[in-house]
Amino acid sequence: MAARDNGISSMLFRNVMAKKLNLNLTESVCLTLLGINKVSTPSQIAKYTGLTTGSTTTMLDRLEKKGFIKRKLNPKDRRGIIIETDTKYSDVTSAMVVSVQKAHKKLISKYSEKELKIIEDFLSKFTNNMNTAAEEIEG
Repeated sequence: MAARDNGISSMLFRNVMAKKLNLNLTESVCLTLLGINKVSTPSQIAKYTGLTTGSTTTMLDRLEKKGFIKRKLNPKDRRGIIIETDTKYSDVTSAMVVSVQKAHKKLISKYSEKELKIIEDFLSKFTNNMNTAAEEIEG
């Protein structure tokens, strides 16, 4: 139940940030992916968001217009592009997350290294279970 609640609170936090930035949920999901991976291809973003490639292009156009992403030529594929967040996005969001990052740092400091390894192990395995279940459902 605690892991489920963590997922819900993370989603609610992301939604509050999205609303503050005048983003829809899918745009927020896209930027979350980019925040994790640093760069992604439009195809990866389409898979992660569940959008068609055409809808992904339209969403990326909106995010680029807002100054939150930039497109670059893919150094591994001359015909392709990669997407990364623009500094404007990180500048705006860093102020929004500073308090929760501080609270997380304080919380983490209360656990021993051994306890943190157990927590990390649990969260990694829990995440793997969710990813495996999603792959099974997908096909």
